[in-house]
Amino acid sequence: MMRKTSAIAVGICGALFVGYCIYFDRKRRNDPNFKKRLQERRRKQRLARKGNGLSSIQGQKDAEAMQTFFLEEIQLGEEFLAQGDYEIGVGHLSNAIAICSQPQQLLQVLQQTIPPPIFHLLLMKLSSISL
Repeated sequence: MMRKTSAIAVGICGALFVGYCIYFDRKRRNDPNFKKRLQERRRKQRLARKGNGLSSIQGQKDAEAMQTFFLEEIQLGEEFLAQGDYEIGVGHLSNAIAICSQPQQLLQVLQQTIPPPIFHLLLMKLSSISL
């Protein structure tokens, strides 16, 4: 008798759990912003996996490739800062500074254009890279 009631209780709990999962999955999928958030998250993950592209450019000495990489890193840094992903944005900006021919002038421009807390974070990142 005890086994039968415990088996029924386990069956009911299992059915409730499956129902709970189905309900919230349907609610999540019917959310109008779900696909937008999913695409944005995947794009961020793809860019984060791309990660520190500095290692891929170090082997190249082509000036055009360096310039393209520099501009891409500046653009990615600005995009991530605009979205509020400060760590990733600062990482891209530090990559751009690392390959820049005149890093002091770039730092002066960045100091005038980005907020002081983010600029301080950038300086901290640069100091940790140079150590």
